[in-house]
Amino acid sequence: MTIQDVEQQERRPHAPRNDRIRRALDHIRNDSTDEFDGVNGFTAEEFVDPEIARRERDAVFGRVPSIVCHGSEIPKPNDFLTLQMPRNKIIVVRQKDGSVKSFVNLCRHRGALLEEQEKGRCRLFSCGYHRWSYDTDGSLRAITRDNTFGEIDRSQFGLIELPTEERHGFVWVVDDADAEIDVAAWLGPDMDEILGGYGMDTLVSARAEGFDEPVNWKIMQDAFLDGYHIQYAHPNTAAKHIHTNVMAVEDFGRHARFIAPRKTIDKFLEETPAPDEDLSKYVTETHFLLPNSTLLRQPDHFELLTFRPHPTDPGRCRMEMRLVVPTVEDSGMGSERWNRIWDKNWKILLAVLHQEDFPLLRSSQAGMTSANAGGMVLGRNEYVNQIFHRELKKLTS
Repeated sequence: MTIQDVEQQERRPHAPRNDRIRRALDHIRNDSTDEFDGVNGFTAEEFVDPEIARRERDAVFGRVPSIVCHGSEIPKPNDFLTLQMPRNKIIVVRQKDGSVKSFVNLCRHRGALLEEQEKGRCRLFSCGYHRWSYDTDGSLRAITRDNTFGEIDRSQFGLIELPTEERHGFVWVVDDADAEIDVAAWLGPDMDEILGGYGMDTLVSARAEGFDEPVNWKIMQDAFLDGYHIQYAHPNTAAKHIHTNVMAVEDFGRHARFIAPRKTIDKFLEETPAPDEDLSKYVTETHFLLPNSTLLRQPDHFELLTFRPHPTDPGRCRMEMRLVVPTVEDSGMGSERWNRIWDKNWKILLAVLHQEDFPLLRSSQAGMTSANAGGMVLGRNEYVNQIFHRELKKLTS
């Protein structure tokens, strides 16, 4: 099934941002939140079963686009990075014409890993085993001692290309060489328009890091869609700044967007803000991009979190976090101040992640391995988690 075959959701008009913020403000007043249409159950095997994990790798990541990096991480022709996707090890490389291509990171001679650096810049990829080399467009450039090797059709032994597209500042890949890619069609008109309005192609990834964790990718993704746990899991950090269990949600079908109010908005609890009052600085706006990304829109930057399953082990995943910000020039800051500000932000994010989120999520995964775990449940208040699991089932059924 191609992306175009996936049923498109009926388009809905976007609610103005201030209206959504005012809805969240009413929720604070009423001790309420937007709610899903029902409570739904799930089982532990969804996070530990190897067959379910295999089906997700093939039917989800092998079929639909997911983000692998921001374009600023490979800004110039011949810049590349390597990463482990759920089905393939890949090289993502900027082409001479400015486009981006992705290839399976494997020499077509004897299958050796072609590029071992995490990132870099080169004019060609050269295999360390027998020194076969490839142009950055994937074509086979040289066979060493070809006078003794024998005749082959070189056009059939270039690097295996994966469907890749750069859109809205990010590089998206479908992890199957036989698939197709159309990011706009996958996002749908609503989310494509929303992301297009942010100008993220003019921003840069100021900080990026990946973490390999003994946690199923869905447990990880769920945690970063959940406003229900803040007061309990983050009492001395996020809970001091963000309201718990308060969301104003827009459901776009495969994707979603929601407002989470900051506690600075509380000054309006006793009085209604003026109709033209800009309330955006009082909230965090989060976007869930199926299958595996959470994009947080902060007042002056974006944070992107992505979660990819391990290629064989359902109890492991790779989380990547990126800080996407205005360039030094566009920020109006000097480079020293620019670096100082984003270093501070980055250290705060890392501390919460490693000291609070990861330990809880590791324990969740450990709990899921119990033979008699029993049925579990998502509440109506866990609205975006419900969307995630609803849409994932559509892809894997």
